[in-house]
Amino acid sequence: MQVTVYIVECADGSYYTGLTKQDVEARVWEHNAGVYNGYTFKRRPVKLVFMEVYDRVDEAIARERQIKGWNRKKKQALICYAYEDLPELSRNYSQHPRPSTGSG
Repeated sequence: MQVTVYIVECADGSYYTGLTKQDVEARVWEHNAGVYNGYTFKRRPVKLVFMEVYDRVDEAIARERQIKGWNRKKKQALICYAYEDLPELSRNYSQHPRPSTGSG
């Protein structure tokens, strides 16, 4: 069974990272139709900007969690397939973290 890790860009410019066992286009449709009252519900419409397919569910879950912990610039580099920028963005972020606002 394949599992897709995906990133959608919301109408407010924020990113949502998720995973699905179904066809990713069907999942994006669900986000846009407001099937679930979650993060994207009030941020519609959304558009798919990135996806990776995994054969193992545990690997997909680990990748989703990893991406969810990234800052916006690092997610943008991933979306642009600028893999060479990821290590530097990690170093810069860990040296200059944003102040916590209590929301994420």
